[in-house]
Amino acid sequence: MGEHPSPGPAVAACAEAERIEELEPEAEERLPAAPEDNVTLGAPATSAQESSGASWRATALSLDPHKKEVLLALADSHADGQICYQDFVNLMSNKRSNSFRQAILQGNRRLSSKALLEEKGLSLSQRLIRHVAYETLPREIDRKWYYDSYTCCPPPWFMITVTLLEVALFLYNGVLLDQFVLQVTHPRYLKNSLVYHPQLRAQAWRYVTYIFMHAGVEQLGLNVVLQLLVGVPLEMVHGATRIGLVYVAGVVAGSLAVSVADMTAPVVGSSGGVYALVSAHLANIVMDRVSLCTPIQSWNSLCRPGWPRTRRSICLCLLSAGIKGNWSGMKCQFKLLRMAVALICMSMEFGRAVWLRFHPSAYPPCPHPSFVAHLGGVAVGITLGVVVLRNYEQRLQDQSLWWIFVTMYTIFVLFAVFWNIFAYTLLDLKLPPPP
Repeated sequence: MGEHPSPGPAVAACAEAERIEELEPEAEERLPAAPEDNVTLGAPATSAQESSGASWRATALSLDPHKKEVLLALADSHADGQICYQDFVNLMSNKRSNSFRQAILQGNRRLSSKALLEEKGLSLSQRLIRHVAYETLPREIDRKWYYDSYTCCPPPWFMITVTLLEVALFLYNGVLLDQFVLQVTHPRYLKNSLVYHPQLRAQAWRYVTYIFMHAGVEQLGLNVVLQLLVGVPLEMVHGATRIGLVYVAGVVAGSLAVSVADMTAPVVGSSGGVYALVSAHLANIVMDRVSLCTPIQSWNSLCRPGWPRTRRSICLCLLSAGIKGNWSGMKCQFKLLRMAVALICMSMEFGRAVWLRFHPSAYPPCPHPSFVAHLGGVAVGITLGVVVLRNYEQRLQDQSLWWIFVTMYTIFVLFAVFWNIFAYTLLDLKLPPPP
């Protein structure tokens, strides 16, 4: 075999990044050392790949062409026609076990080489499904799997049902109190059995049912917009079980956070669950921007060969993370607008909650509802929620990070329960009278 030209600066940068990146123990045991180049789909192997990937090439050549096409599409996580060594590790270490299994079982199904967004002649429903795929999924292969398999059965019933219940109970309460704006200022508002009140914290259902009571139409409107704008597309992709888990976890964390950090205040509104979903989705989008296998053209000009290895490694990591990202959803025309609307609604709702909390109460000595529930929802979203949303069509039970965050959440819940049992008495805290 003839000689091959030495790899360019982009290839050297990518190879250096892969040597720096720490691999999983089982992957290191099963796989050979990292090759010095990217594998171009359909191209012959280079000399560096021959020593480390001969067995894989031999197996790949004996595969059915359709199965090979599916496997290559799974491995090419950046859809740039190149397979980085880390992509190869991710595929062979079975990180995406369900996708890998589908590739084997459904190998005769052809995958279009062009991006899903470029397909023409789609109906209105197909365009909606494609739009949801680009809004919520970072990888092209995941979007294609979702687009081909989604049947709208079952529909996103969880978020729609919760939203309808919240609106119905708000209207009922508005008619009962004859007040729709700033209902929380009404003297009889806290007498409702759904509101969380510190004096009635022993009634455990109040830690969840407070989401069906809102401070007024202004809070309800912003929460409903966020639930429908973000929650429904997420449920269409991830299902009611996962989205319901994140939503309810945010709701419970919100009321428990108030009982620990703002002990004298009541809680109303679904902001804990809504903020858990929105913060998880936004954090997932930000995390998808980083692409450590992105070629860096300015490597030689910024990292001199004489520099120490540590300095070159740091420079490489900064360049890889900052110069060029993988904001895959930017291909969708509504991505930026949707994010802007979500951030504006969150800011307005949180600002309203802070203002209301410190505004003089209409029925002293009980203060207005707390805003700490919002922060509890955000904490759940950027921990537990991110893990749930990032592992599309993969079992959460197999994820170590999933169990870490579940353990952390369980410890927090147990701590808050014991806090509610003992802290109020030990601190001799003066609580507002029961409603």
